[in-house]
Amino acid sequence: MSDFLYSVEREYDIPVEILWGAWTDADALQQWYHPADLLNVPGSVVSDPVPGGWWTCGVDVPEHGFASYFYGRYTAVVENARLEHSMHYTQSAEEFAARDETSPAHRVVVEFETRGFRSWVKFSQFGVLPEGQAARAQAGMESYFDSLGSFLSVN
Repeated sequence: MSDFLYSVEREYDIPVEILWGAWTDADALQQWYHPADLLNVPGSVVSDPVPGGWWTCGVDVPEHGFASYFYGRYTAVVENARLEHSMHYTQSAEEFAARDETSPAHRVVVEFETRGFRSWVKFSQFGVLPEGQAARAQAGMESYFDSLGSFLSVN
């Protein structure tokens, strides 16, 4: 689970405390943690940002007739600075509901920093993916960051 796959980073014109809240508050995540052209499965987002706490999210992909479900546990939480969590993936609502932690998992590290009057965030994913999938995952996360920017501009 230590192989670096990709990272995405951006700066936003907001205080780091607001950016942190967007990444840790379940209601905020429900509104933005999805690609810009998709939406989350209603009620699928959970965020308990303490070591051992759950985070979960389901993204509806109606064009392809399925939902992508992600879940894991926070492993490190340093307020306004760093989040780390495991990330399991399934397209099965039943597996998502069961939160099977024996399935293969990736490690996610989200770093935050104040940069003058702006805030910076970097999402890094570690693990193993089939050939070519890391680039697709990175492009997907770029779209999540677009969604975050839209969310932050109206909240």
